[in-house]
Amino acid sequence: MRWVFLLLVMLNAFYYVWHQQEAPLRPKEITPLSLYKGAQQDIRLLSESGAGRLEGGTKAVGARCIYLGGGVSQSDARTMEQRLTSLDIQTQFGRWQDDSGEVFWLKVAPESRRLVDDVLVGRLRQDFQQLKSKIMSCEGIATTE
Repeated sequence: MRWVFLLLVMLNAFYYVWHQQEAPLRPKEITPLSLYKGAQQDIRLLSESGAGRLEGGTKAVGARCIYLGGGVSQSDARTMEQRLTSLDIQTQFGRWQDDSGEVFWLKVAPESRRLVDDVLVGRLRQDFQQLKSKIMSCEGIATTE
């Protein structure tokens, strides 16, 4: 038993010496992130970039609209529509057929999107508990058909 132990110690020592003679691995050099960024030094929101508008203020093909609704009833959607219209926010009523039934949405036009902020949506959520809001393409789900 003593001889087996000495053999294992010798093999271990031989393995240690053999392993130390291998070339040590060099750490991989990483280039700084600032070299990759180039001209893009900051993050801008899509609404700040002006990607949704053409020159002269006309609406682009890929314009984004805010959709308010979702879990609200038709009467609640109509009430919301009246409330937003009184604030000079252009909306369009729409319904969409879902697996759970009809879903009612209000599409806020891109021209009025700047008037709908988080504070206004928060106040609407206080009155309409099931209210959902989404920002999607203006050719999205809310159609009058």
